[in-house]
Amino acid sequence: MSTQQHSFDYLRDLTVGKVDYVSPSEIKVALDINAPQNVALNTGVPTSFPRINGFVLIPNENGALVGLISWLGVEHSQFPKRKGYKDFDLIDLPFPLRKMSITPMGTLRRKGKVEDKEYELERGVYSFPSIGDTVVLPSEIQLKSIVENKEENANVKIGTAPIAGNADVKVNPDKLFGRHVAILGNTGSGKSCSVAGVIRWSLEEAQKALKGEDQLNSRFIILDPNGEYSKSFEGLNININKFKVELSEEEEKENEELKVPAWLWNSYEWSSFSNASGRTQRPLLKQALRELKSNSKSDVGIINGRVKRYLLTNLFGFQSNLNNGPSDYSDKPGRNDFGKKLKAFVEGINYYSTLSEEPYNTALVKLSGEVEEIRSKRFGGTYKEKDWYNGFSVEEVESIIRETNTLIREHFKETVSESDEDTPIPFEVQELANHIDSLAEKEGKLQYVDFLTMRIRSLLSDKRMNSIISDSEKTSLEGWLKKTINGIAIIDLSLVPSDITHLVVSVITRVVFESLQRVRRSKNKLLPTNIVMEEAHNFIKRYYEGGEEITSSQLCTQSFEKIAREGRKFGLSLTLSSQRPSELSPTVLSQCNTFLLHRIVNDKDQELVRKLVPDNIGGLLKELPMLPTRKAILLGWATPIPTLVEMNELKEEHRPKSADPDFWDVWTRRSDREVDWKELSDDWQRSDDEDT
Repeated sequence: MSTQQHSFDYLRDLTVGKVDYVSPSEIKVALDINAPQNVALNTGVPTSFPRINGFVLIPNENGALVGLISWLGVEHSQFPKRKGYKDFDLIDLPFPLRKMSITPMGTLRRKGKVEDKEYELERGVYSFPSIGDTVVLPSEIQLKSIVENKEENANVKIGTAPIAGNADVKVNPDKLFGRHVAILGNTGSGKSCSVAGVIRWSLEEAQKALKGEDQLNSRFIILDPNGEYSKSFEGLNININKFKVELSEEEEKENEELKVPAWLWNSYEWSSFSNASGRTQRPLLKQALRELKSNSKSDVGIINGRVKRYLLTNLFGFQSNLNNGPSDYSDKPGRNDFGKKLKAFVEGINYYSTLSEEPYNTALVKLSGEVEEIRSKRFGGTYKEKDWYNGFSVEEVESIIRETNTLIREHFKETVSESDEDTPIPFEVQELANHIDSLAEKEGKLQYVDFLTMRIRSLLSDKRMNSIISDSEKTSLEGWLKKTINGIAIIDLSLVPSDITHLVVSVITRVVFESLQRVRRSKNKLLPTNIVMEEAHNFIKRYYEGGEEITSSQLCTQSFEKIAREGRKFGLSLTLSSQRPSELSPTVLSQCNTFLLHRIVNDKDQELVRKLVPDNIGGLLKELPMLPTRKAILLGWATPIPTLVEMNELKEEHRPKSADPDFWDVWTRRSDREVDWKELSDDWQRSDDEDT
C-alpha cells in the first residue's frame, strides 16, 4: 500500500540491529557493530542511543512496531568466524556483541502521503517480527508521534517527554476524567501538585475554548483531609465553594461552614453512627426514621407526629403503672406521683391542642377534660407546697388508658409510611432517641435499646460534631446540592472530628452519586462530575466481610466501591491520590483506567502497581523508586502509550500546601516562626458559654 511505503535508503541509514528472538512480551535484538555507542546523529538531531526506556521501530507491512528498550547488555561471541585462518594458526578472541531487549508497545502508521511525514500511534501489535528483521531508530517526527496524543480533544498539556525529544504530553479530559484515574506516589514526589495541576490545566484550556466571560460549567468535588487545596484554583473563571469547620472571623470571608445534616444520612449511616446491633436495634431505628421523615413533610404532620409520640409515651407509662399494681396509683406515695403525672399529662395535651387543627383539637380537648375530671376528683389539696392525692381506683386507671388508646386509634392511626428511611427528608433529629424509646416500649423491648438511645443522645449533644450534623439553619436538599455539585467544591476535612470523618465522606459521596443517578433518569443526559479523594488510603481501605456491625470506615469504602463500579454510567468519576496503594480497596483500584505514577519506594506498593497497570510496559516501572520530583509515568486509557513525563511546573501560589518543613531556616532564624500559644490554646478551648 502506498500509505505504508518506506524509503529503504533512509531506513538503511537508521538501522541499528536485527531481531534475534521473538515472544509476545519480549523481542531481543542483536545490535550491529557500527550501531551508535551512546549518541545517534543520523536521526536528524543528536539522540541518546541506546538507553533504557528509549524507543525503536521494527518496520512491517502495517507500518512499524514500536518497541520500548527494557534491557541492555553485552554477549561475548566468536566473531567474525574465520575458519580459513586456522591454517595460519590464528585464534579468534571473544568479541563483545551488544544486545538489547525491547517490549512491544503499539503500531506506528503513516498517515496520508509519503512526503507528508505524518504518523499516528495505535494501541496493540498487529504483526510480530521475524528473526532477522531490521530494527531502526525513529526519526524526530516519528518519536514525537509516538508520544503525542492526536485525539480530537487531547489539548491539555500536562508535561513533556524527556525520552522523546521533550515532545509535549497532552491528554484528552474526556478520557482522563471520563474514567477513574489514580495518582500514586510517596510523600514529596510531586503527587499533590499533579492532582491540582491536571485539574487546573484542564480548566485553563477549557477557559480558552470558551472564548467569553461565561463561567466554566465544570464540576469537581475535592475531599481534602489536610486542607491543602484552598488556593489551588484561584483565578479560574468558575464558581468555587470552600467548606471548613470551626471558622475564624477571617476564614468566614472565603469559606462556608461545612454542613452534612443528620437528616441527609440513610439508615446504614445511622446504624454506623449509633453502633446499632442488627437484630433488635436496627429494625427499630429504621422504623423510627421512617415515621419521623413521613411526619416531617408538612407542619401538620410534624405536630401530629409529636402528639402521637407524646400520647404513646404516656400511654405506655399508665399501662406500666397498672401492671405494677396499687403501689403505683392507690397507695402512698405512688398515688401522689400518679396524680402529678396526670396533671403533667393534661398540661401537655392542652398545649398540643392549641397547636393542632380540627378534628385533632376537639379530640384532644375532650381527652384532657376526661383525665382532668378523674384527677381533680382525687385531688386532696396542697401541703408544704406539695400536691397530695387520695388513692386512684383500677377502674379510673383503666378508663384513662382506654380513652387515650381510643384517641390514638381514631385520629393517629398506623399508616403505611410515604417515605422510606433512606429518603433525605429533613426531620427533628433530636426526637429520634425519644421515638425509638416509644416504639421499643410499645413492643416491650425497651431494655434492648437503652444503650442505643443513650449513644444517640450523647453523640448528638457532642459540640464538635453538632456544628456539622445539626441543622439549625434549616438547610434544604436543593441548597446543599447546589453548593456541592456546582463548579469546584473544596471540602476541608482537617478539623472534622475523627469519630465522624469517614461518615461525612461516605454521606457526601453517596448523596452526590444518587443525585447524578436522578439527573440521568430525568434528563436522559449525564452531568459530568469528578470526586477527588486525597489520601485515599485512609478512606478507601480494604476490608473483610463478616460481623454484624457496620463500621463507618467500611461504609465509606463501600460508597467509593459503588462509584468505582457504576459511576461512569451516570457521569461520576474518581480521581484518587494515595501514597500507599497496597492499603487501598482492590475493587476501587482495579477499576481505575489511567495511572499517573510518581516515585514509589515500598516493595509491596510497587508489586501491586505492576499487577494493576493495564499495559505491558516492561522495565518502565523499574524506574519508580528512582523517579525525581515532578517526573511520573503516565499510562492507561488517557494516553496511547506509557510515557515518562516531566510534569508542568505549577505556580507557587497554586501549589497545594504540602511543602517539606523548612527545619534549617527555622533553626537558624532565617524564617520567623514564633507562636502565641495562649491565643492558640484559648481558641482551641473555646468554652461552651460562647455557644449557649
